[in-house]
Amino acid sequence: MSSINRWNPVRELLSMRDEMDRLFNERFFRSEGRPYLLPIDAYMTDDALILVADVPGLSPEDINVTFEGDTLTIRGEYKPNGEGKNYLLRERTVGKFERVLTINTPVDGSKIEAEFENGTITLTLPKAEAAKPKQITVRPKAAALHSHN
Repeated sequence: MSSINRWNPVRELLSMRDEMDRLFNERFFRSEGRPYLLPIDAYMTDDALILVADVPGLSPEDINVTFEGDTLTIRGEYKPNGEGKNYLLRERTVGKFERVLTINTPVDGSKIEAEFENGTITLTLPKAEAAKPKQITVRPKAAALHSHN
């Protein structure tokens, strides 16, 4: 007895998406030993620029952060483990990563903080005083010293 499988366009699209993801990752992130681009989130407060990146499986010692001029660089590496195994599927990232950002807001480089918790690094780049918002008081115009009659 034979069965008839109905064509499922969603299943076909998901399969094609998985193959494109695999091809894209292998071609652009793992070729020629170049580091892959570390994804980050960034947001601004009144006092600082905050950057957040996930680096699961690493410890703080595995991450190198530098700030020079207006350039922030985050580097690290996921070391391969389980060499010699005949993997059926290997999707976890292996190799070097890097993110180089030009910071266009003046920051106080001497007060930059990097915190690491549960595989997430949070960088706080305090704004330089000149870049912080200033409250300006609005006052009434001074009365004229001489009245013109």
